[in-house]
Amino acid sequence: MTKDSEAPETPAWVSLLADFIAAHEGVEAIRVDAAARQVRLATLGPVDAVALQARLNEMLRQLDAAAPALAAGQSAARGLTVSQEAGRVTLAKPACPTAPRFWQWREFEWPEAEEMERRSEEEWRALAVQAAICGLALGAAWLLQKTVPQVPATLVRVLYTLSMVSGGWDAAKDAWEHLRERRLDVHFLMLAVAAGAVAVGAWEEGALLLFLFSTSGALEHYVLHRTHREIHALTKAAPKLARVVLPDGATEERAVSLLRAGDVVQVRPAELFPTDATITRGETAADESTLTGESVPVDKAVGASVFGGTLNLWGLVQARVERPATQSALARIITLIQTAQKMRAPSQRFTDRFGTGYTLATLALVGLMFFIWWLALGLPAFSSRAGETSAFYRAMTLLVVMSPCALVLSIPSAILAAIAWGARRGILFRGGAAIEKLAEVDTVAMDKTGTLTEGDLRVTGVESFPPGQEREVLRLAATLDAHSNHPIARAITRHAREAGLQPGSVSAIQSLPGMGLRGETDRGVTYAGRRELMQQGDFSRWLQDVPEAPPGMTEVWLLNTAIMGRLLLQDEIRPGSRAVLKRLADDGLMTLMLTGDRRAAAIQVARDLGVTDVRAGLHPEDKVVAIQELTDQGRRVAMVGDGVNDAPSLAAAHVSLAMGARGSDAALEQADVVLMQDRIEKLLSARHISLRASAVIRQNLILSLGSVALMAIASLFGIVPLTLGVLTHEGSTVLVCLNSLRLLFVSEPSAVTETGASPVD
Repeated sequence: MTKDSEAPETPAWVSLLADFIAAHEGVEAIRVDAAARQVRLATLGPVDAVALQARLNEMLRQLDAAAPALAAGQSAARGLTVSQEAGRVTLAKPACPTAPRFWQWREFEWPEAEEMERRSEEEWRALAVQAAICGLALGAAWLLQKTVPQVPATLVRVLYTLSMVSGGWDAAKDAWEHLRERRLDVHFLMLAVAAGAVAVGAWEEGALLLFLFSTSGALEHYVLHRTHREIHALTKAAPKLARVVLPDGATEERAVSLLRAGDVVQVRPAELFPTDATITRGETAADESTLTGESVPVDKAVGASVFGGTLNLWGLVQARVERPATQSALARIITLIQTAQKMRAPSQRFTDRFGTGYTLATLALVGLMFFIWWLALGLPAFSSRAGETSAFYRAMTLLVVMSPCALVLSIPSAILAAIAWGARRGILFRGGAAIEKLAEVDTVAMDKTGTLTEGDLRVTGVESFPPGQEREVLRLAATLDAHSNHPIARAITRHAREAGLQPGSVSAIQSLPGMGLRGETDRGVTYAGRRELMQQGDFSRWLQDVPEAPPGMTEVWLLNTAIMGRLLLQDEIRPGSRAVLKRLADDGLMTLMLTGDRRAAAIQVARDLGVTDVRAGLHPEDKVVAIQELTDQGRRVAMVGDGVNDAPSLAAAHVSLAMGARGSDAALEQADVVLMQDRIEKLLSARHISLRASAVIRQNLILSLGSVALMAIASLFGIVPLTLGVLTHEGSTVLVCLNSLRLLFVSEPSAVTETGASPVD
């Protein structure tokens, strides 16, 4: 590697890399091979590799957009050393000669969303052209044979050859790659059949086989392209630049990847919000359809939260960045989707077995039947007689009908289409397993606050014991809750802000799962949370004189050595909750409410909604026990929640669903399905597409397995001509692809659209 600093200009892609290195402590160098789509980082000391990968993704997407020509001769950028070797460009911070010995080079993934979509489009278009040439040559040869009696046989065979070369070109490339790895697949089978057909003089059948095979291949790649396009539409919504407001009031453009919490950005009408933020000046409305699938604009005023990648419709606003772009709701969604595409459904493992083993077994059976037909049954080996086909002709027919093309495509095509359908409507499935499991559930367990209720609680009263310190109770509660994203915490901090109180300083903040929070405040060690917190020491005597909160209300207690009090909050039932629970009951599903709230408040909500069963006053571990009890009874439970305290029960359920982009990171990480809109009705949509996808998978399996079994049996008795075998085999493959493609056009259930969502279809 040689240093080169002769060129006077630094291209944009070098600046991107330089900005990234400068912004990250512990990253000493970056090495990029754009052609091979490889990136490595040299780090010094411990680093969070997962967080670093997330930060890299945004920068690499911008690098893709810059289309860098990584050439030598670039100048040093911002004091960094720029060097090149074998197409790899390295930027490094200044260091002493011995420092690189202590660097640890780490390989990181290059985000492939845009690349996959581009490649999938190129592939299906190339295959479509090849199939078209194949079909035209086949049609021309057939027409010449039928309409021109004196046509030279050589010309006809040249056209058939052109047809087969075009139709089999892609299959030949794949088969060759697999042969080099000592593997056989369906592409090899198709080529073997085509060659066999030519060997027995069935040129027309061989060309027809490869035409249908290439057509089904083009259709398969088109289906995959459609799903990639739908899924990756979110990645295109990620903005690349932000307008940052400087302390003197001026603005400067800055890469979104360099934004930090606390930065203030200016967003003009018709621009995208660069990352998750809170409005600090101005009013507007946001189009959040790219993120949640909800087409109705959402009003935004001072204090309102906005999501990165959503559209500012009409107002000039300023917003305070809450988290870096790599931790935004949009970034989390993109990561979830990219992970989902790589996760296989349980039933897909069944078709995964149809690889080399099945191919070898098929070839062995075909070879055995050839000798049986020839030696045992006395059929001619290669030359067919009048009214009697040869053993080789029958073997080729058997080989065609036993090729598992349709079977291999039956499940992944349906799963990808269902994932794409959900992504367009704010429903994120984390792989095919989530789709299949959701269709199997017979019990739905739900958290109360933020799931069945709005989660937008309002403080209706503040009490102190003894009276007189209500504002101090509110201030201390807001001091602790300012560090929590729970709906109750948000309500308390909002009420304190409206009352003109500012949260104080806090240290050693600690979450007490299922109980509340503990922290060091300016009034000493302070607790905020459930009534059980009051049962510590002498404070428990106050509980004897304090009545329970009224039904339908939630209470939060505050406790330290100098003060004790409680806050009363009220929540509203979500408008769509009753319709959702009624629909689930009509479908025969058991519904269950699992909540940490008091039993009286929980029963009141359950009675209003018609929940089958309710369990209240639960800690996180109690929710897990409840789900395990139902599982032991043979029930398949879907758990719906949104908070940190729901994460253990989400992990314990047969399938788990997290509510909304505002859901906690812990809940989103554990969930199999994420409902991006804060609307419980989307549970019905998720279950609807899961049921439809499972039905399509069953249809595809029946169609593919049935056609193989039926035609194989018929071929053993010699009653299937090669042409019919070809049409049946490739026809089933085309039907499987088209059947899966139907899922992209499924409408949402009426119970969802009637409660406010606009159908996307």
